[in-house]
Amino acid sequence: MPDHSDETLLFGRNPVIAALRAERSINKILIAKGAAGTEIDTITDLARTNGVVYQFVDRRQLDTMAQGSHQGVVAFGAERAYVEVADLLSAAENRGEPPFLMVLDGIQDPHNLGSIIRSADAVGAHGIVIPRRNAVGITSVVVKASAGAVDYMPVARIPNVNKTLDGLKTQGLWCIGLEADGEEPFNRVDYTGPVAIVVGNEGKGMRPLVRRTCDSVVRLPIGGHTGSLNASVAAAIVMYEVYRQRQTA
Repeated sequence: MPDHSDETLLFGRNPVIAALRAERSINKILIAKGAAGTEIDTITDLARTNGVVYQFVDRRQLDTMAQGSHQGVVAFGAERAYVEVADLLSAAENRGEPPFLMVLDGIQDPHNLGSIIRSADAVGAHGIVIPRRNAVGITSVVVKASAGAVDYMPVARIPNVNKTLDGLKTQGLWCIGLEADGEEPFNRVDYTGPVAIVVGNEGKGMRPLVRRTCDSVVRLPIGGHTGSLNASVAAAIVMYEVYRQRQTA
């Protein structure tokens, strides 16, 4: 069996279509025999256009590869390259916009990371920053959860969140942490300038030093009985507030 250890596994029709449309480096696509429909036609058309090899195989072969539903399609993509934080700031400059970054302090659930990436792309953020240790990276589950947005949203992987926040502050960004017990409601903050929104771990939140490094910490007032929101949901709400303010500024 071929060694795919240096490749990222993509599964699901939409993630594979998004990767092909973004002209991401795809080594090979496997399609379950009997799979049909508009999406399959799109995949084969794009594969031919991009010069990507595709092959029809027994569905059981895909079942052994995929984590979750593969919808009859699995692709082997080259390992996704991370960028530098400076690249994210350059992207904002090139678009003539004040930087809008998401800094994730220890997100460990790949579904949460994928969802945050998808929301970040939807609201026009310039990039995601994640730590190298004690946090999930870009995996096949993240790619699927992002619904293909990972191919359009640059991700920087850094050794130290605190030092990165300090560096962003010297670049003029206002670092705003998100916690259930933040000092002020999230919608009373001005996000129209250069900002980095900091989201902590799903269970523990931001680490104490990271929280102290933030310029301010905001909260989402909620009711109900749980007392908190899922990390990706909370992040999406704040990201949309950034988007809303910038659209109406």
